[in-house]
Amino acid sequence: MKKRMALQDLDVFQNHHLSAVIRMLELDRKRIAQGLHDDIESKLNVISLNCHLLKIPNLTQKEIEEITKNIIEYTSKALNSSKQMTHSLLPPVLERFGLHAGIEELCAEFSSPSLVIQYENNLKFNFNDNDRHVHVFRIVKELVSNSIQHGKATSISISFDEIEGENTCRYSDNGNGFDSYQLENCEGLGMKNIAARVAILEGNLSVKSQMGEGISVAFNF
Repeated sequence: MKKRMALQDLDVFQNHHLSAVIRMLELDRKRIAQGLHDDIESKLNVISLNCHLLKIPNLTQKEIEEITKNIIEYTSKALNSSKQMTHSLLPPVLERFGLHAGIEELCAEFSSPSLVIQYENNLKFNFNDNDRHVHVFRIVKELVSNSIQHGKATSISISFDEIEGENTCRYSDNGNGFDSYQLENCEGLGMKNIAARVAILEGNLSVKSQMGEGISVAFNF
């Protein structure tokens, strides 16, 4: 009887995480589709319109130059948007130099006079695990974004260590924090997305927070 209940609990646990993973993938697809539609597609429409304008007979040289200028300008903008989207999906530095370099670049990108990010790494990341490390990178990026947008933090700490034989990331900030009720219902804060990625890594996630006392997160992978 106990064995049957344990198996049922395991099935519920696995189904819960499977649903979370599927939800995370759908959110990623939605972000990509929205970026393509709102940004790149709109620029391509402007380029297409200007290309058709060039077919108008008897255009003056000045009109041709103006239309050509618009085509070049929006082509450049579309290329930049495409590069930004590609960078968002898989940062080149992460692909070429690994997780440590990726986190360093992430910290440099978000650091400012109003936000200090302390980063310490005591692990040697295996480059062959880069496919898994992409999820670690995404988790840290989501946490930093939450600290800035929701927590209004001015200080963030990120560290990687081996704890009890597990590669572990510890994250904390001095932001607004949130209460236990929000912690249980924090889909809007991106925690469901983070939990899904930790599940993919077959790790454990611990989140602690109180109003006005920031947030503390730990996960292994």
